[in-house]
Amino acid sequence: MGLSFSKKAPQHGAAHGGSVKASAKNPAFYAIKDNYQSIQEVQQALRKAGLESSNLILGIDFTKSNTWTGEKSFGGKCLHDCTPGVKNPYQSVIEIVGRTLEVFDDDKLIPTFGFGDSYTTDKKAFPFFPDRRPCDTFQEVISRYNEITPKITLAGPTNFGPIIREAIKIVQEEQSYHILVIIADGQVTNRQDTEQAIVQASNYPLSIIVIGVGDGPWETMMEYDDEVCFFQGLLPSPGFLGVL
Repeated sequence: MGLSFSKKAPQHGAAHGGSVKASAKNPAFYAIKDNYQSIQEVQQALRKAGLESSNLILGIDFTKSNTWTGEKSFGGKCLHDCTPGVKNPYQSVIEIVGRTLEVFDDDKLIPTFGFGDSYTTDKKAFPFFPDRRPCDTFQEVISRYNEITPKITLAGPTNFGPIIREAIKIVQEEQSYHILVIIADGQVTNRQDTEQAIVQASNYPLSIIVIGVGDGPWETMMEYDDEVCFFQGLLPSPGFLGVL
């Protein structure tokens, strides 16, 4: 897992011997080592980096490429296959994210969105509940995912811009630090809008983690992980972007 902190995220742990170090290219951009053996190690690293509490936002990729990017990693099945008794990659990752990050979320309410389906395409993100209420714990995220996913028509193209802007709206409304976790299957198609949204997000106390599922390819995600702080020279204090 690659994580980088901006000065907008809590950092006081660094003053107490944390494992955070400044980027040589940009002193406002902080990196955390990206090799861990357990969830507990990840949680410990986040605490050392200064993260005590945050609010989580979750985005799920419902683009059509999910139908074939499980060819090698999921037995050729769609990554959103909801066959009872067999966890798909999205279900597994949601559970892992919940076990890792929910301890930092005080109210356990997780605004959850999907994007890339036939209704929103690459223009919008849709809330998991029509009234836009957040999911109450990750258990409800899984429950609602299982309920709505079989009814969703996968489409695309892939654009992280809409979900990032939904997260920005929430941060503006609540005036508090949030972490946006995006679970997706690979390449970003609409790079321009995605990158513009990341630039916008750099102005707010918002961090972004991207978790990849399936076979990839991952080149664009890794490029964002390495170079997010240098987009157009417009990110003096970027939020962190991690790629798993």
